[in-house]
Amino acid sequence: MLIEFGIDTFGDITRDANGLRSPAQVIRDTLAEGELAEQVGLDYIGLGEHHRPDFAISTPEPIMAAILARTEKIRVGTSVTVLSSDDPIRVFQRFSTLDALAPGRPEVTIGRGSFTESFPLFGLALDDYEVLFEEKSQMFHQLVTQEKVSFESRFRPPLKSVTVHPRPEQPLRVWRGVGGSPQSVIETAAMEMNLMLAIIGGDAARFAPLVDLYKRAHEQLGTKPGVIGVHSPGHIAETDQQAQDEFFPGYQKMHAMIGASRGWPPLRREQFEAEIAHGSLYVGSPETVAAKIASTIKALDLTRFTLKYSAGQQDPATLRKTIELYGTKVAPRVRDLLG
Repeated sequence: MLIEFGIDTFGDITRDANGLRSPAQVIRDTLAEGELAEQVGLDYIGLGEHHRPDFAISTPEPIMAAILARTEKIRVGTSVTVLSSDDPIRVFQRFSTLDALAPGRPEVTIGRGSFTESFPLFGLALDDYEVLFEEKSQMFHQLVTQEKVSFESRFRPPLKSVTVHPRPEQPLRVWRGVGGSPQSVIETAAMEMNLMLAIIGGDAARFAPLVDLYKRAHEQLGTKPGVIGVHSPGHIAETDQQAQDEFFPGYQKMHAMIGASRGWPPLRREQFEAEIAHGSLYVGSPETVAAKIASTIKALDLTRFTLKYSAGQQDPATLRKTIELYGTKVAPRVRDLLG
């Protein structure tokens, strides 16, 4: 079984000895992290899209292009493209252009996203949250799979046998990010997209019924089976204790920033450690993290595991160390454990 190992970042604002780094510096750091990921043998780096002060990346594609230009093999994608507040035609054009520059290496993961700031920013109504994603994902699916597209929409004039340019030389590799909705899993299978499960809490094995549903949906719909990946947060250091001590302060801050609008109580250290022990935080030494990733891959029959390596105001040096250990020690050890 060929397993791909990737990393994800949302461009979380980091902190070094001089204080918070600027968003511009974080973007430059992300470019260097993409280069490092290839150097240590990783298969993929994903860049998230956010429109908040705690994240630097709002437009992943220019950073993707820079990483692709400076590397030779690594795949580069989005984690995720918030399709609800974007234009499917422009998304298709951007990724077709990227694929022309680095054939077969760019990827797009579409999804609803974790936040809603993009809706008022781009003049969209939150009341249309669900229908916007439903319509735009259907349109994007047609753009990817058909040369001439006809589409009726509530939010724009209809398309009537339109060909959108540039056409890619090969089909774009498309994933759909799913947080746990069975309906989303079925729609992913119907659109013949790869399934990326965003598992950020709780035991990963509880997603096994969704994996089974995805496979059964393909069988019943007669669609071509896709591959399955998982995106989960984590951090790697030489020892379990070091990894926990380095990761917790930034992770706790990120939890507080997100939780302020969602009514979450402050995260306690014992909750953090319990999530590492029994949930979906992949924090620890290379051996500890490798064992946990191998268990998740087996439980969910994965083709890709993607580690979200940045969380809150971490030191960028520890992020680079995580990438290095993930590529040089964790990924080879997982392959050994899986035989």
